[in-house]
Amino acid sequence: METVFHKASQRGNANHGWLKATHSFSFANYYDSEKMHFGKLRVLNDDEIAPSRGFDLHPHQNMEIITIPLSGSVRHIDSMGNEEIISSNEVQVMSAGSGIWHSEFNASDSEKLKLFQIWIFTDKKGYKPRYEQKAFSETERINKWQMLVSPKGKNDLLWIHQNAFISIINTNEIQVANYQLNKQGNGVYFMLIEGEAEINNQKLQNRDAVGVWSFYEPLEIRFTTNSKLLAIEVPMR
Repeated sequence: METVFHKASQRGNANHGWLKATHSFSFANYYDSEKMHFGKLRVLNDDEIAPSRGFDLHPHQNMEIITIPLSGSVRHIDSMGNEEIISSNEVQVMSAGSGIWHSEFNASDSEKLKLFQIWIFTDKKGYKPRYEQKAFSETERINKWQMLVSPKGKNDLLWIHQNAFISIINTNEIQVANYQLNKQGNGVYFMLIEGEAEINNQKLQNRDAVGVWSFYEPLEIRFTTNSKLLAIEVPMR
C-alpha cells in the first residue's frame, strides 16, 4: 500500500475578495511540482464565493467537471442551453468533451456559497459535451458510503467518461467504515470535509487529505467524532 498525505494548511490559497479558493493541486497561479494531480484526478478546489458573484463565461475541454455545493446554491449557464440552480443537496456533472462554455455564480444575494469542484481527466478526447445534476438524500450516507458519481452504465447515478467513482459518508461519533475499491488498480483520494479520522495510521482533521493506492483488501477507516469524508476513486494511470 502506498500513501500521500496533504495537510489542509499546506494547500494553495488565492484570495480575490469575492472568491476565496483553496487548491489541493496546482491550479491557476498556485504551482507545486509535487502536487500536479493524483492519478486521473486533476483538480480539487475548495471555494467560497461571495453573494451574487462568480465566474463569467469561460471554456473547458476534455475534462469531467463535478461540482458539489457544501452550502448555498450555484447558478449555472452553459453553451448547450442549460440554465440551472444546483443546491447543497445536489451534485452537478459537466462533461466538457470537445468543448463547452459556461458560467457559475452564487445564486444568493445575501449568503456565501461554499463548494468543491473536481476535475477528472476523460478516458479519451472529443466526447460530445453533456450536462446532468441529481439530488441525493443525506440520510442515505449516515454511517455508510453513498455513491454520487460512477462510470457510464454502472448504475442509475451521475456518470462520467472515466472509470472513476465519487462517494461520501457522514458518521456519528466513533465509527469504523471500510472502503472497498470499485475497480482494482484504482487509487482513492480521501478529503476529510470535517471531523476526525484515521486512514492507514494517518490521522486526519478538517480538510486534510490522503491518497491511497496499491491496496487490494478493504481499507479500514476509523472516525473518532462526527465526520464527513469524501472519497474520489480514480485510475492511477
